[in-house]
Amino acid sequence: MWTLCVVRFIRRKCVLGIIFTLSLIYCIVSFVQEVPTEEYAEVNPFPVRKLTKFQWRSESDDNATADSQMTCRNSVQGKVLIADDRGYVCNRGDLLFTGCCNVNSESTKHYWCETCKDNNCCSIYEYCISCCLHPDKKELLQKVIGKAEQTFHVLLSSISDHFELCLAKCRTSSSSVQHENSYRDPKAKHCYGEMPPMTSAP
Repeated sequence: MWTLCVVRFIRRKCVLGIIFTLSLIYCIVSFVQEVPTEEYAEVNPFPVRKLTKFQWRSESDDNATADSQMTCRNSVQGKVLIADDRGYVCNRGDLLFTGCCNVNSESTKHYWCETCKDNNCCSIYEYCISCCLHPDKKELLQKVIGKAEQTFHVLLSSISDHFELCLAKCRTSSSSVQHENSYRDPKAKHCYGEMPPMTSAP
């Protein structure tokens, strides 16, 4: 009987020892794996998307715009106008079931910069998007991204291509507002360039 108790005691000690050893090894391995992540987080808490992975619109993309099977993303919320990710802007009634503007409609315009000023600010949101999508705007937008990397890491990490960048840039922001309650330029409050709207004369 006494021998049986001793054997059980030894077995329990062995089991507990094994459990303790495995737990200790797990903790050490977990700690070693987490250290580089924590060090990186202190240096760069918001990973910035590299421009090499960024999808820019190019002139060669325009050759595929007549594809009837193509689907498009678009600006969605406009009551009158819609801009699609190919740079077309059209009346909402001329939007196809694919989400693309009907290029055969008279109302459809491509890379339309009507109402946009020399400072790259426009009075109409959809025109701002269409103008911003022009391949010629790539160099300007690269400068915008370069400056924004220092202050808007979270925004940039959620943007993957030219269209998403134009959607975000053309929305009115705090840079379009003065005195917290009025637009700097009510006639051109949608901007995709480096500079905020100019303050309009009273």
